[in-house]
Amino acid sequence: MSKITAQVQQPPTDTVQAWLHDFDTALQAQDIERVLSLFGDECYWRDFLTFTWNLKTCEGKDEIQAMLNTTLNNVQPSNWQLDGEATENGDIYDAWFTFETAVASGKGYLRLKEGRCWTLLTTMQALNDYPEQCNHHRPKGAEHGANKQRETWLELRQREEAELGYIRQPYCVIIGGGQGGIGLGARLRQLGVPTIIIERNERAGDSWRNRYKSLCLHDPVWYDHLPYIPFPDNWPVFAPKDKVGDWLEMYTKVMELNYWSSTECQNASYDEVAGEWVVKVKRNGEEITLRPKQLVMATGMSGMPNVPKFPGAENFAGEQQHSSQHPGPDAYKGKKCVIVGSNNSAHDIAAALWEHDADVTMLQRSSTHIVKSDSLMEEVLGPLYSEEAVASGLTHEKADLVFASIPYKVLPDFQRPAFEAIKKRDAEFYQKLEKAGFMLDFGDDESGLFLKYLRRGSGYYIDVGACDLVASGDIKLRSGVGIDHINPHSITLTDGSELDADLIVYATGYGSMNGWAARLISQEVADKVGKCWGLGSDTTKDPGPWEGELRNMWKPTQQEALWFHGGNLHQSRHYSRYLALQLKARMEGLDTPVYGLQPVHHRA
Repeated sequence: MSKITAQVQQPPTDTVQAWLHDFDTALQAQDIERVLSLFGDECYWRDFLTFTWNLKTCEGKDEIQAMLNTTLNNVQPSNWQLDGEATENGDIYDAWFTFETAVASGKGYLRLKEGRCWTLLTTMQALNDYPEQCNHHRPKGAEHGANKQRETWLELRQREEAELGYIRQPYCVIIGGGQGGIGLGARLRQLGVPTIIIERNERAGDSWRNRYKSLCLHDPVWYDHLPYIPFPDNWPVFAPKDKVGDWLEMYTKVMELNYWSSTECQNASYDEVAGEWVVKVKRNGEEITLRPKQLVMATGMSGMPNVPKFPGAENFAGEQQHSSQHPGPDAYKGKKCVIVGSNNSAHDIAAALWEHDADVTMLQRSSTHIVKSDSLMEEVLGPLYSEEAVASGLTHEKADLVFASIPYKVLPDFQRPAFEAIKKRDAEFYQKLEKAGFMLDFGDDESGLFLKYLRRGSGYYIDVGACDLVASGDIKLRSGVGIDHINPHSITLTDGSELDADLIVYATGYGSMNGWAARLISQEVADKVGKCWGLGSDTTKDPGPWEGELRNMWKPTQQEALWFHGGNLHQSRHYSRYLALQLKARMEGLDTPVYGLQPVHHRA
């Protein structure tokens, strides 16, 4: 009779603690072979600055070994500590941890599978010698004692505003004063980095106010907080554009940002000898030359508007607008309006025009991913960004790190189950759209909205009601055809049919962000840094090879001292931390050897 010995499974927390201890010991001994033995055959290490001074994902043991061979001696990692209890999720153990390097403190997230590492996220949280001016390091405010040279807070601010950019130069200039530039400016302010934000609009928030009147955020409030000042508890789930604009304007004042509105960047060039940028701007009619050490393009995740050119467009008697120029529906009652495109802006604009009694036709040239807002909230975003998530202790800062801990290579596998559930949940809704002739997709590999967003930044709509109008025929639909040419009062389509038109709205998206570099710096520099955004997934509009991280975003580029910052509110908030730390480290003269600087595969 054989003797059966019961196997007692070790609790997740004990398993993770033991792994972290072994990992710490092996790293401090610089025993890379021992480090690698702690990783599974399939493994990923995503690092934000701590080892690489880059945003870099190492996929597999060979890439991890190459990274450690180059960086370990300089980084000097230590003190890897479990932060809270580990949790069990099927056959995966998840855990938060903290650690230290020679110059910084870090936080990370670990997934163990069968006792070995499957995914590892390491992120820099603060520079040891240069902490943010908050919490224990917050300014005192009041100056106690007697001082004949005393300056009030207001006098100090007024002097700073009068001097910066005139008597003394900023270390950093941010071109673009939307939510991205504002959030990054706040991070840099807290780190003591002299910064000027350049914005051509008259007021902070105008980049929102000036869009079509029905625009609201499609992402929920829990996903959209800015750094340091979260939205209040009574903030609407989906904020209207003018409310967002007012919040951004308030934020620039409260966070004491040096925000140059009514200022346009005319051109910029890098002075290799001086190691600084020469940035020429016009501020309220006055020409000023700024000489920052670092230049950030914070023009959103997009470049210049894509406005297609069609034969005969110059003879059109009505109005033609890119969606970014559309003023709203008020002037188009009874008019025949054609929307070219089927993305978020196309649906929003079409629905608003229908509400104002316009005759609206949507021209869908290629398939579009549609997901209902409620379904996206409950099936995809809810576990990380919702009232329930907050109540469970999952702050938006923690949620950001959890999402970042999923390597882009395996993110499709994480996303597909949620979107499969949405397909079933909303099957009748999708059937109605298809019956109306709408061409649907869930991405090239069925992985849904976030992967489409990361790969190409287009081709989707989060439905807040317009799809019902398309399904019912209230918004007319022409799908699978394009424009052949434009006549004075109509559009001739590629199938030979004709649409009468008084207004054409091109909801045709935007080019790569490096288009702004071409316009403001030079085509040579734009080509040098290459395409921004996309992962190299070799899917539609995201050509390979695989790159593993978003091209050029929030990290060093092939052009020295030129950075790109953008994305949605969530990305602007989260990744502004790492961009600000990179800029601060350089200002203070820290050694920042970049590992894995991305080569350029695509110019635009």
